[in-house]
Amino acid sequence: MPIKKNAKKYMRVTDHKTAQNKVVKGVFKSAIKATREAVATEKLDAAKEAFKKAQKAIDKAVAKGILKKNTAARKKSRLNAAIKKAATK
Repeated sequence: MPIKKNAKKYMRVTDHKTAQNKVVKGVFKSAIKATREAVATEKLDAAKEAFKKAQKAIDKAVAKGILKKNTAARKKSRLNAAIKKAATK
């Protein structure tokens, strides 16, 4: 436990930021999961809609500094590839 007043303040700030980051992470992870489930059940229309939501959530995470730009690009690319692969079957 911190002793100094300033250290206590930054501990509170860290707790608040951590909570906000968890919310954003949860949103984009659930969007990715929904997309993958739609692809697995071969519901292409639902997968495309879920992919749009996932893209938006991932881009917001990048804007807030939670994900790196290349990580986000990789995640979006892999989701899109999975949808295209399911569409060709």
